Amino acid sequence: MFQWQVVGQFLFSGIFLKAAWTTLWISVVAQAAGVVLGLILALMRMSRFPLISWPARAYIWLFRGSPLLVQILILYTGIPELFPSPTITQILSKVVVVLIALSLNEGAYMAEITRAGISSVDPGQMEAAKALGMRYGLAMRRIIIPQAIRIIVPPLGNEFNNMLKSTSLAAVIGLLELTGTAQVFGSQSFTEFELLIVATFWYLVLTTLWGYAQRWIEDRLDPERISADVSERKGWAQRLAGIGASSGEEEKSLAGH
Repeated sequence: MFQWQVVGQFLFSGIFLKAAWTTLWISVVAQAAGVVLGLILALMRMSRFPLISWPARAYIWLFRGSPLLVQILILYTGIPELFPSPTITQILSKVVVVLIALSLNEGAYMAEITRAGISSVDPGQMEAAKALGMRYGLAMRRIIIPQAIRIIVPPLGNEFNNMLKSTSLAAVIGLLELTGTAQVFGSQSFTEFELLIVATFWYLVLTTLWGYAQRWIEDRLDPERISADVSERKGWAQRLAGIGASSGEEEKSLAGH
């Protein structure tokens, strides 16, 4: 039978608080590394020189086309077999393997997101910057990338949400993040299902808090969205029934008449 007392016992225990912190900091570090790597790969992929663009294309093809779980296992078991050395084994600890695998995988996805964001900026702005005497790098830093960030941030936020959950794959190599902690301690007392419920609770806490943070970041980058949301806001009854016009819609209809 399901043991609710086990859930209550472990829900806010030090074991799972430590596991939640491990999940969080690994996600933050891997996402940050993936963003930097993705920017470099995006600029390489957009280069007109094949010797620069094709390696980036190959990298993105490889890491987007193969499962993250396989990449973790290759790094953890395959590399030490290819290069048998105690030094390699010591360097490639469980945490290091997970950080490298998550960062490399995320870099491929962020490369495409970043490329799409940069491509969305009007090409005429780069031409205008060059006409003013700006070099390519300076124009990218001061004009193109600041505008592209507004396009990049929403999918980047979704990627970080996914990163928080992707850390669960580290359980296959025995890393004690949330899922690994639930499996290890649950198997010892035959309460794995109960502890997976605890892990699920903490995943929901982390992703929910990040959802609020993402919304705040997006509003800061695009203040016009706040006023638009207020003008288009409906009451709970209108949202529930799916009827009725918001104040913004009423003003538009009146203006049309």
